[in-house]
Amino acid sequence: METLYDLVNDLPESAELRAPPREYNRRELRQTAFKTGNFLSHRGVHKGATVAVADDDAPEAVLAFLGATLLGGRVRFGATGEVDARAYVAPTRTLSDVSLPAGGQYVGYGDRPDDPNHAHFERDVWSENPAFPPVRFDGDTPALVTESDAYTHAHLLAAARTVEYDADDVVAVRAPLAEPGTVVAGVVAPLLAGAAILLPSDDATGTVAVTTDDDAPEDRTVSPSKVSERL
Repeated sequence: METLYDLVNDLPESAELRAPPREYNRRELRQTAFKTGNFLSHRGVHKGATVAVADDDAPEAVLAFLGATLLGGRVRFGATGEVDARAYVAPTRTLSDVSLPAGGQYVGYGDRPDDPNHAHFERDVWSENPAFPPVRFDGDTPALVTESDAYTHAHLLAAARTVEYDADDVVAVRAPLAEPGTVVAGVVAPLLAGAAILLPSDDATGTVAVTTDDDAPEDRTVSPSKVSERL
């Protein structure tokens, strides 16, 4: 397994994404990630293009990450202001937090955008084709970027393999996705293990939390900063 495409294309049967009350089983998660990739491709995302994504505990943020990286695109979580990116995916009410270059594509989720030039994630992704063409990039392709660093598909997968989950785990993501270690421990590692990713509501708990908070309700915790040190 060399890329996140390989991972999504061959997800373990037990893999899930939970964001109560919404749940995506293995088939739904795989198909929706492929649909998201196809949608972003139609919006001009390609290998090497950057997709800015809101640092938000919503399934659309996870799906945007997976969809963009399926194309060989690079995802940057949590950027604000002027951002050199092809697309910005965020709650509709926050689309104005980012200014893209000319031709940049704004994709809102939740409320339907008032601006007809802005895409609506729920409407436009759901109508996409779930089939996805084979990719033409390798593990050295950047998948996740911050203001100062870039992490390849190989970096993310290698670090994810150091996080000890099993298929019975429910991994609550309680740390910002802008921290690379959160993406590794909260998204990539659970998918590798066939565990469930949980974007928790106030009363939803997992078996393990990716968190910087000592008061997380889960008995086991994973520090995103320590995982970032392995990248």
